Amino acid sequence: MPASALMNVMMNAARKAGRKLNRDFGEVENLQVSVKGPANFVSAADLRAEEVIFEELSHARPGYQFLMEERGIVEGADASHKWIVDPLDGTTNFLHAIPLFCISIALEREGQIVAGLIYNPVSDEMFTAEKGKGAFLNDRRRLRVASRRSLADAVVTTGIPHRGREGHADFLKETQRIMAEVSGVRRTGSAALDLAWTAAGRFDVFWERNLQPWDIAAGHVIVREAGGTVVDTTGGEKSLETGSVVAGNPTMVKALLPLLEQV
Repeated sequence: MPASALMNVMMNAARKAGRKLNRDFGEVENLQVSVKGPANFVSAADLRAEEVIFEELSHARPGYQFLMEERGIVEGADASHKWIVDPLDGTTNFLHAIPLFCISIALEREGQIVAGLIYNPVSDEMFTAEKGKGAFLNDRRRLRVASRRSLADAVVTTGIPHRGREGHADFLKETQRIMAEVSGVRRTGSAALDLAWTAAGRFDVFWERNLQPWDIAAGHVIVREAGGTVVDTTGGEKSLETGSVVAGNPTMVKALLPLLEQV
């Protein structure tokens, strides 16, 4: 399916930033890294990628607002449109030379996420979706969530709260309950990739708490356009506001929610 003009803008920005990330990834040991918070690093590569994306999207769509991981909110003349950008999701993986990281770009129009892109430049896998138009891998293969219907057959993915974050004890209890019900639990270190891989049917369901909008906005529309459900951990529709998310096919999400609500 040919990409729309909007998606071409997003893909061009992601590919240009991805080329810089790939070059930096090859020199990862030489990067100057500063500590942004406990076990949460920001690298020169992160900032360079964000600058490229900001310049490309600003040039293509002047006046759109931005919500970016490093810059925060950037006001624009067009208040009805907002780019939500994570230039490097999986920073810790990147800094440890683990090739599981990505660029995440979403467009919000009048309060609704209408387009999303998640791009891993190392594997050259680009997951895209526009509201009402389906979800695709590399603009060729249509994405569908997995069709498994039993948690006993499911491989699920999650994020583990790192040092400095709250909720370690609750997470361990929660995961212990879930491990007893599923085929396996995985952790990639990138919430955006978790959502993309759930949309692609590689994972059956994803859950995590305490996320930011730039972590999940693009994945939100990609999973839904792949036939999946995205809710918060109470089953509500406020995952972007609460930062908690459960995503997968509707049957799996429904089966997982009671295990999460016991926290």
